[in-house]
Amino acid sequence: LRVEPPPTHTRPHTQRHRRLTMQLQLSRLAQRRVARPAARAYSSAVAAVQPPTHVATMPNQMRVATESTGGDTATLGVWIDTGSRYESDATNGVAHFLEHMSFKGTAKRNTRQLEMEVENMGGHLNAYTSREQTVYYAKVLKQDVPRAVELLSDILLNSTFSPAAVENERQVILREMEEVESQIEEVVFDRLHEVAYVGTPLARTILGPTENINSITADDISRYVKTHYTAPRMVLAAAGAVEHDQVLDLASEYFGGVPTVAPAGHDYENHASLFCGADVRDFKEDMPAANFALAFEGLKWTDPDVFTLMLCQSLLGTYDKKSSNMQYATAPMVLALDKYKVAEQVQPFCTCYNDTGLFGVYVTANLDSYDDYSTLFQILQDEMLALTQGVSDEDLARGKAQLKYNLLQQMDGTSPTAEEIGRQLLTFGRRMNLAETLARVDDITAADVKRVADKVCWDQEVSFAAIGSNLKYIGDINSLRRGTYWNRV
Repeated sequence: LRVEPPPTHTRPHTQRHRRLTMQLQLSRLAQRRVARPAARAYSSAVAAVQPPTHVATMPNQMRVATESTGGDTATLGVWIDTGSRYESDATNGVAHFLEHMSFKGTAKRNTRQLEMEVENMGGHLNAYTSREQTVYYAKVLKQDVPRAVELLSDILLNSTFSPAAVENERQVILREMEEVESQIEEVVFDRLHEVAYVGTPLARTILGPTENINSITADDISRYVKTHYTAPRMVLAAAGAVEHDQVLDLASEYFGGVPTVAPAGHDYENHASLFCGADVRDFKEDMPAANFALAFEGLKWTDPDVFTLMLCQSLLGTYDKKSSNMQYATAPMVLALDKYKVAEQVQPFCTCYNDTGLFGVYVTANLDSYDDYSTLFQILQDEMLALTQGVSDEDLARGKAQLKYNLLQQMDGTSPTAEEIGRQLLTFGRRMNLAETLARVDDITAADVKRVADKVCWDQEVSFAAIGSNLKYIGDINSLRRGTYWNRV
């Protein structure tokens, strides 16, 4: 992408914007009503039906975790503590390349045999790579659980990485990169990571640069596997129609030989990802709208306040101009956006990593004046800062209900449950059951929201990434930074 320097125009707050600030503050004061009693009893009842999660550690330190929820199908997979942040600048993209190569044949099965075996089981086999994790998983019928475990081990431990297959897959990945470039939201978040974590591991994209994709070899892939696919960094998680003892026996048989440490000379560096305030803007006047993300540094997975920050995300609410339901919304930010019609869509986000996070809003807007963009950013930043001043009891209850619904929805089915088990064992080092999760949400107070919002948002650095048209009307990074505080009397 061609990135040009942004114009340095900044606009003073007009009388219109001062009136807007007063209206927003009065609206928030008017909404401080007594909330309905918290639904702790309901939360406890929901959590009571969750079956226990059994966790065992094999002699090579690979962990096996199962949750038997009954039924006739099961999801099982291997979650690995590695992704693009564990690569170097020279090897960025190899983790994703490896994900593709894992389905291109092993010492026992060629590509066709692999596809036919999964199809004959009536199962589903897939994989994905993120910045911190790589996952291979299968969804199968109950009687095919042993075959699925063996199949996963063959893919992970015995893939051949033939030079011919590498060359073929190289072209597939290059085409995939072209498709990703057309997905504006994906591009914006990649750019956001680049400016939020300049020069540190999380700045790297998952697919890697084109020059790396063109140069990665079978030897690079094999070296990556030997370096990062060690037993202590792997979790075999299963949910659904599974029995713990059976899965543990299968894991011992097929994954017992995974080494505990990497071979000599296969070391890697795990640098911290440091957040910094910066921005990038890609001016594309032929696009119909501007797409951008504005973010503060959030919290890491293990931060005690991570659920409170997730609640802050819920409190902000989601806005869609095309939806007729916006007029019935209760979130102050959504009400203000619906009143002034200065955005097409606004989606808050709370992204967590092992040592940092991102908290902010993703926006699509089609505006053509300084005043309209100034109004939009004032609404966005004022409502994030409003959380530092407190939240009404009613809004707190609404936000908790929405957050709990989202958390429960993420665990609806064997695949989401296995995903949650695998991710939690890698990030928390343990399984956080539903009862504890909902209790943590229930225990959040208005004072907690104020404290955490103050820590994350008040007078803190921001990062900003934008692609699209009319970006010239958006203030520079100093203007955005000034929107992170108010003059207190």
